[in-house]
Amino acid sequence: MNKVYVVNKSGHDFKAAERFGELVFLSQGKMDRYAITSVYREFSDVLNESDPDDYILLTGLSSMSAVACSIFAYKWERLNLLLYKNNKYIERHLILGELINKEQ
Repeated sequence: MNKVYVVNKSGHDFKAAERFGELVFLSQGKMDRYAITSVYREFSDVLNESDPDDYILLTGLSSMSAVACSIFAYKWERLNLLLYKNNKYIERHLILGELINKEQ
């Protein structure tokens, strides 16, 4: 079964995202937006258990979402996002490296 990594467990109801997989919360409640290294360490521990078909559900501070997406993208060279639109979650997938010339 796929997992849906929710960036932050807050007051929102994420039940609609369960159709994409088991919800796994990367953090909960108020976080220090400037403690990026701590967020990286905490999220890395959890996302090390991820699979390439899992999802990141964007919520919470943008800096935390950036860290979660960076870890997942670095690990799998792809990014599977769940975005909330019109009262439901929609999928968006990026295969990284397709459009970027890595040659310097």
